[in-house]
Amino acid sequence: MRLTAAVLALFLVTAAPAGADPRIVGGTPVGSIAEYPWMVALTTAGGYQYCGGALVGPALVATAAHCVYQKAPTSIYVVSGRLDLTTTQGAVTKVTQYQIAGGYTIPQQGKDIALLTLANALPGPVLPIADSSAYLAGTTGTVLGWGRLAEGDTNKSPVLRKASVPIMADAACTAAYTSYQADSMFCAGLPQGGVDSCTDDSGGPFVVNGKLAGIVSWGKGCARPGQPGVYTRVTAYLS
Repeated sequence: MRLTAAVLALFLVTAAPAGADPRIVGGTPVGSIAEYPWMVALTTAGGYQYCGGALVGPALVATAAHCVYQKAPTSIYVVSGRLDLTTTQGAVTKVTQYQIAGGYTIPQQGKDIALLTLANALPGPVLPIADSSAYLAGTTGTVLGWGRLAEGDTNKSPVLRKASVPIMADAACTAAYTSYQADSMFCAGLPQGGVDSCTDDSGGPFVVNGKLAGIVSWGKGCARPGQPGVYTRVTAYLS
């Protein structure tokens, strides 16, 4: 089912779902937030970052459902225009409500997408949605986040990082994960591993040719050989 801001099923929203492995390893720091002005961080009231997202409307953020599932909307804060999360750069606003895909349970079952409505519109451009041509195997996309730099790392990057990874063929994704669903997911990574999203990168965008193609959803560990990252196929839900 395609979802828009008007038709996404609104869920009343408090704990992360079992089985979520929000997962930038092997990437590089972003030089300026102006490169990705639509990139946002999801934080607690105390400023702790736990997920990412992308501004797809002046007051609308796309992220992973598991980042907000069963959380009170007013407990979620969105930070924009901030490269280094230890600074006060940019703007902060509360979430007033969110909508998640109907039937969402856990990331491995798909439908791992949410739209957050913000209390205040944020300045700057928004990220347009890709079309189905974005998912050709071998196409390289960019994934962004403030997450861990390695599996099991206790520290995460205060500065936004990016990594480039190729989209893999559905057959390779199915071979890696029995729960993989080609209609609502895609996977990306290198066969030998080494480059991937990681813990606290969940909800962040996977960008192809300047458009939102995917959302960091799930996987096994971070940057493991034969275990690519799995992303929500955005065009299955948004147009």
